[in-house]
Amino acid sequence: MNETSQDIDFTFSPNELVEAKRLIAKFPEGKQKSAVLGLLHMAQAKWGWASVPAMDYVASLLDINPIEVYEVATFYTMFHLDKTGKYVLEVCRTSPCCLLGAEETVERLEAKLGIKVGQTTPDGLFTLKEVECLAACGFGPVIQIHETYHEHMTPDNAEQLVDTLTSQALAQN
Repeated sequence: MNETSQDIDFTFSPNELVEAKRLIAKFPEGKQKSAVLGLLHMAQAKWGWASVPAMDYVASLLDINPIEVYEVATFYTMFHLDKTGKYVLEVCRTSPCCLLGAEETVERLEAKLGIKVGQTTPDGLFTLKEVECLAACGFGPVIQIHETYHEHMTPDNAEQLVDTLTSQALAQN
């Protein structure tokens, strides 16, 4: 699928718009910008990433300047600014996880997937990212995929995780 952001209708469905308005209404008049995180999460869930058109749409819903949304989306590693694979492997890169082997795990994942950090496999299945603290220091190294943490990751069990996810994706096709 070679669809570009120009081919996508960046508007929420009527039901999604009800949810967006509910999120916005949680904040006092004049403070609606506080809903930016929730709306960015909604946009990313719908379109898979926080593209410029998606962020512009969020800004229009909040009646704020687009740069105010860009600032938030670029600050937090949980928002994907580029199109991603089906599975985004987010490896914690802070000191506790690195001391426990996160760097070696990343190197092994790069070799197994044939990509570098920040890239997506040609089949569109995996994107590899390094992220800041995932707040699971006692369970490191940690890899987050969607909202699921995979703890105590080693190079070997990270490879096994990729194999399992690949098998699941093939079974779904």
